[in-house]
Amino acid sequence: MSTGAPTISELIAQERRLTLPRFGYDEAYALGGLLVTLARERHAPVAIDIRRGVQQLFHAALPGSSADNDAWIDRKRRVVERYGESSYLVGTRFRAKGTTFEESSRLDLDTYAAHGGSFPIAVEGAGVIGTVTVSGLPQAEDHALVVEALERFLTHPAS
Repeated sequence: MSTGAPTISELIAQERRLTLPRFGYDEAYALGGLLVTLARERHAPVAIDIRRGVQQLFHAALPGSSADNDAWIDRKRRVVERYGESSYLVGTRFRAKGTTFEESSRLDLDTYAAHGGSFPIAVEGAGVIGTVTVSGLPQAEDHALVVEALERFLTHPAS
């Protein structure tokens, strides 16, 4: 992890700032399309997953990604579902305590991964209702791509 990694406070602030007014099928498609566009511009070999509850509303696999990325998506998404926070924030909290998620969470590491790239979809007045996840880049870059897409999406939401 680079020295420029976001702090716990910065990660919490991102989650508060990136709360959406609503989120349904059209918004999932628009956000997914935006992520695909950003990833293609960067030639990023990623897979993208967006869910509301247990339903997968969007999935894309770009050139260079593999089935391993889908497995990472599932593991990172489960961390968000369990903790209600981004997978990067959860991993950062463990590191701040001088340990790691792998050493101290007591969770099955074949099922959970507190690596950056999965972000809670929170809706005003409803809380966390889903996840948006990217896998294929180093964890800080996966996380940053999702944050950038959500920031742009909030500026120009789906019609």
